[in-house]
Amino acid sequence: MMVSLGFTDKTPKVLTDAYDVEHSELLDTAVLLPRTPLQRRLKGRHVAMISIGGVIGTGLFLGTATALTEGGPVGLLLGYTFMGTMCYCVMISVGEMIALLPIPGGHIKLAERFVDPAFSFAMGWNCWYCWTFTIPAELSAAATLINYWNPGVNNAVWITMCLVVAVGINLFGVGTYGEMEFIFASVKVVTITGLLILGIVLDLGGGPSHDRIGFRYWKNPGPFVQFNGIAGAKGQFLGFVRVLIQAAFSFIGTEVVTMAAAETKNPRYTMPRAIRTVYIRILLFYIGGVFIIGLLVPSNDPLLSLNSSNALSSPFVIAINRAGIRYLPSILNAVILTSAWSASSSDLYLSSRCLYGLAAAGNAPKFFLRTSRSGHPYVAVIFCSLFSLLSYMVVSTSSGIVFTWFADMTATTGLLAWFCIGVTYIRFHQGLLAQGYDRKCLPYASRLQPYASWWVIASSSTTLLFSGWQVFLKANWSNATFVTTYLPVMLFPVLYLSAKFLKRVPLGKPSEMDFKSGTEDMDAEGSKEPLPKNWWEAVWMSLT
Repeated sequence: MMVSLGFTDKTPKVLTDAYDVEHSELLDTAVLLPRTPLQRRLKGRHVAMISIGGVIGTGLFLGTATALTEGGPVGLLLGYTFMGTMCYCVMISVGEMIALLPIPGGHIKLAERFVDPAFSFAMGWNCWYCWTFTIPAELSAAATLINYWNPGVNNAVWITMCLVVAVGINLFGVGTYGEMEFIFASVKVVTITGLLILGIVLDLGGGPSHDRIGFRYWKNPGPFVQFNGIAGAKGQFLGFVRVLIQAAFSFIGTEVVTMAAAETKNPRYTMPRAIRTVYIRILLFYIGGVFIIGLLVPSNDPLLSLNSSNALSSPFVIAINRAGIRYLPSILNAVILTSAWSASSSDLYLSSRCLYGLAAAGNAPKFFLRTSRSGHPYVAVIFCSLFSLLSYMVVSTSSGIVFTWFADMTATTGLLAWFCIGVTYIRFHQGLLAQGYDRKCLPYASRLQPYASWWVIASSSTTLLFSGWQVFLKANWSNATFVTTYLPVMLFPVLYLSAKFLKRVPLGKPSEMDFKSGTEDMDAEGSKEPLPKNWWEAVWMSLT
């Protein structure tokens, strides 16, 4: 007999009284309350827009340059499509769990509950490592973009400017973060939509030169790139594999929505709606964007090389310059710069909340739980922001090269995090079946489960295995590439086995998994759809 997991007395409840919305958002250091709970200040419109465009950053706008060079237009499209399927499966997996249990620490805390504390420990520190080192990647990319206008200015100036923006947004609390991300994400959504339309127009000959491009660059220099000069299908396949790592960097961070669940109003209504919009971002923005790039820019364009000191623009800017459109490249580069600010701000938010969750689980020092009177974990924010100083490496090295280093590093750790989410969901699903719960009564459930999670596990582990294969080619060894791609893979089992030895907690039995505690007192009304107050809200709710 199936047990309903709907909104009854058995449904896990979320504490509402602890989330006091009357306090100021500003950082209050006069009163230090070590365990003031996180505040539910993110509104539905914040979460909806963050889910669509919150983590669209330099991975799409700038990182696609390397992917196009190494994989060609078809390799680029296939790589992003492959990674898009993985991203979607990750989101429906973590979304199903977090909609039911919107607790601080997100999927990291859920791993402790449904797998074991050692797995949560290793997963948590891996996720923190991923999101923390994505920040300098975004900042170094920002320096690359600003060099488009002022190539003679020291990159440290631009790094400092962007760092102040990203840290400042996070220091003023989650409400400020939500509003700024709503603005940034709106700009990015409008920009990407405009670029897709412009790209189609230019490809069909609607630019100033009236040059009809069509699929010209798919024929010459060709649909695929012979990676490292390796002839035949082998070289083309290896180029495609390299695209996967860059594509992973572009998609990593979609979990920002689920990590924000503990600070979202009405999460059991808001989170499912946000998860359902993920496919829009994947199909329209990422896959649509790389398709347009592959049409407009040849894979052998020298400006695409981020490993040189003259990589001054994104593929979109290169395409517009080739079309002969004046002024628009500078405007577009400015918009892309805001995406670097937005993405770095989102990554700092993720890393700080991850560290807070680790501390709450006893896997990090307890002083990271210290919050302001308004429930803002400023200690975790400040600590994580210190690692942003690594972006000053661009002062002595090309900003494009530094971006590539950090992109490879965070892509690897991000794929490990996705692998862990897949494992956690499989255990979650086993627990529901063992205890007779009905998945149809969950706040959010996908018909693709549990197959989607198995796909995540298989595809992420395979991609990780080949993530840095190019260093093993003859005369192609690179210490930097080997360390940035394989060090996280080697560290994860070390962390897990060490924690397993110290904690000595056995793997939880599905029949004993806890689907109830840790949350209190969110009544059934909190999950119902709010009625629109006017025609604008009705339109917005229909879109999201």
